[in-house]
Amino acid sequence: MPKTTRRSFIKLGAAAAGSAFLPASAKAQGRIVINDASRLNPTPVMRHFIVGDDPEAAAIERLRRELREASAERRPFAVGGARHSMGGQSIPRNGTAATFATRICDLDQQAKTYRTHAGTRWAHIITTLDRAGFSPAVMQSNNDFATGGTLSVNAHGWPTPFGPFGATVRSFRLMRHDGEIVTCSRTENQELFSLVQGGYGLFGVILDMVVDMVPNMLLKPTYELMPSADFGRRFVATLDRDPAIQMAYGRLSVARRNFLDEALMISYRLVPNPPRSLPTAATGGFMSSISREIFRAQVGSETAKRARWSAETVANPSLSSGVGTRNSFMNEPVANLAGGDRFRTDILHEYFVAPDRFGDFITACRDTILKSRQELLNVTLRHVLADTTSALSYAPERRIAAVMLFSQAITAEAEADMLQMTEALIERVIAIGGSFYLPYRLHARRDQVMRAYPRLAEVAERKRALDPDLLFRNAMWDAYFVA
Repeated sequence: MPKTTRRSFIKLGAAAAGSAFLPASAKAQGRIVINDASRLNPTPVMRHFIVGDDPEAAAIERLRRELREASAERRPFAVGGARHSMGGQSIPRNGTAATFATRICDLDQQAKTYRTHAGTRWAHIITTLDRAGFSPAVMQSNNDFATGGTLSVNAHGWPTPFGPFGATVRSFRLMRHDGEIVTCSRTENQELFSLVQGGYGLFGVILDMVVDMVPNMLLKPTYELMPSADFGRRFVATLDRDPAIQMAYGRLSVARRNFLDEALMISYRLVPNPPRSLPTAATGGFMSSISREIFRAQVGSETAKRARWSAETVANPSLSSGVGTRNSFMNEPVANLAGGDRFRTDILHEYFVAPDRFGDFITACRDTILKSRQELLNVTLRHVLADTTSALSYAPERRIAAVMLFSQAITAEAEADMLQMTEALIERVIAIGGSFYLPYRLHARRDQVMRAYPRLAEVAERKRALDPDLLFRNAMWDAYFVA
């Protein structure tokens, strides 16, 4: 593979800018082109097929046939769901791409688990569990992602007290490179159980999984404003002190004047004496559209950023009780805050730092982001318990997760600026013992990935042993794992 240089990255940005308006899957000069949520990765593939609610035996046979054909022609193979990754992690260049789009969710109320196909979106999971009075123990913060993708990136949520999604998975079935189906759990095929969680589809095709669920419940938020440097310590102290808290998150102010100075902590506790029948989990509606308009107005407007912070810290707590069910709080699609500007795209970053180093993280952000030309629209803070199971763990110890959303212009110059800013911020985060999340733009240097994920070389070695023909490959493998 040719060496990737900064000049080649800038050329890539220019090419991406010219092709960014291609839909997720499109025909281009006789070829199929697939993109992801970044809109910056138009990638040609040889084949693209969709697995829907087909009979299980037929779907498995088709997967095996496609794997055999891809292997015979030495084409890479990758599976995607919503393809919300932003660096081509679910796209096989010149290979075979499968998209899972299923609606399967079966409950075992006695065991307090549900079985879901990897292509099932969280919206369907919530609707199904909600009718029975249950809720996912952990899910991503939006409902339009696929559950298999959630496990592949080992996403976390904002219910407490939990680690990443994989901590709530009892078992899953995996189709390996030769078509064999194996069951993986903490007692069966333990190595694969560890490698597949946060393994980005490099070890096989996740078919389905058995996952923990918890009772749905009625919750009420409380709000606490504080200096951002105090947030890490006070967040974990609050969660440790009060087991009644069921969900929690934080926000940071993003206006450049007093940049990231203030933090808001929102914690959700059980409502005493709730009604026997809880309201159905809803999504969207008038208030969501208003929130979206306020959110998108921040692009290029410091006034709008200050107004939004005032709305979050003053208006919202004063005007609404905020009472809702656990399911309703998680039942929101990405589209509720998505932008409509064809010349800009939303780019996510996420960093994981120890609670007592959170103040250092804020300093690092001020030093790097303010020097860039990037528009930071939002920072959401979450609590993640230690994950000692997955091989590529981003939280080997308890961490504060900082999810950042930038609005980036679709130009080569903006892409180069984003690369430089990301690389600088990652370096500062690693220096304070933190890590960064891998599903986003592939802007980290390989040495940075290896320092943040010290088992990277071991995972690559096991990949070559378990998938000797390297059938399962994607852009992330090419960028970070290939020697």
